[in-house]
Amino acid sequence: MAQRRPDRPMSRAEFEDLFPDERACVEYLAEKRWPQGFVCPDPKCQGRKAWEIREENGLWECARCGRQTSVKAGTVLHRSKLPLRTWFLAVHIVTSHSNGISALQLQAQLGLGSYKTAWLMLRKLRRAMVDPDREPLAGVVEVDETTIPLRTQDDPVAGGQGRSHVGKVAIVGAVEIEDRRYPGRIRLQRIPAYDADTLGGFVEEQIKPKSVVVTDGLPAYRAIAGEYEHVPKVVGKMAAHVVLPWVHRVFSNMKRWAMGVFHGLRGPHLQAHLDEFVFRWNRRRWRRASFDTLLGIAMRLPHAGFRDFVPRAT
Repeated sequence: MAQRRPDRPMSRAEFEDLFPDERACVEYLAEKRWPQGFVCPDPKCQGRKAWEIREENGLWECARCGRQTSVKAGTVLHRSKLPLRTWFLAVHIVTSHSNGISALQLQAQLGLGSYKTAWLMLRKLRRAMVDPDREPLAGVVEVDETTIPLRTQDDPVAGGQGRSHVGKVAIVGAVEIEDRRYPGRIRLQRIPAYDADTLGGFVEEQIKPKSVVVTDGLPAYRAIAGEYEHVPKVVGKMAAHVVLPWVHRVFSNMKRWAMGVFHGLRGPHLQAHLDEFVFRWNRRRWRRASFDTLLGIAMRLPHAGFRDFVPRAT
């Protein structure tokens, strides 16, 4: 079966036509939040009739209990003082850039006065790139590990050799093999060690049981044999990308992407960047739908503030 040709993302002109003002954004979110009509968020009420009392920001009042709620309440956009259209434009910019965008670039394109605001917007959108209801990988899945240099605030640190963790961050990755010929969906995760609990836990969390899991000969993977059809391949003196070509293609693309967009990745927010790469890779053939997907996930995630994204000092 031939691979599907990638579609093109929404153009800026199309965005302007679909979302010319704040009201258009309110109507879009209301349809996303209540596709079958308004439902009161109070579990004791569940009223289905409401009056819209502020059209400009999407505020409704339940006709049954009088509770007021907005289209943003309890979502990633909750408590944001920015106009909805600014958020929509940010989603459009993020999803239409094939290689991603930095907070500094987003600040410039949105005309924001604060870098912190742009950084927080981008961080919230990266959080929405992980669908909590996503299906696990299945079928034939390659799994392997890699390392990337741990970039500090000043300069990148030279790492050790092989599986040494010195100056490096360890990552495990998995990729579905479609028709045994093409790379499909992927997962990437930062890991603390190459032990059986860590690697086995990753496989169990990210891959559907009974799938064919192809790995290298690392003994830590032996524990997965009961739930999966495990196919270990001894790498020996051969290059790992020869034995496990698809997962190493993903690793290679991820590392080039990280250097090209962010000039390397830092430790505190590494997983968020990995999640962004996974989101982009998994939707590389459906780029036009990425806008709806990202906003749709954002509507289902609870609010998170600045302190939720900044590591606490110890």
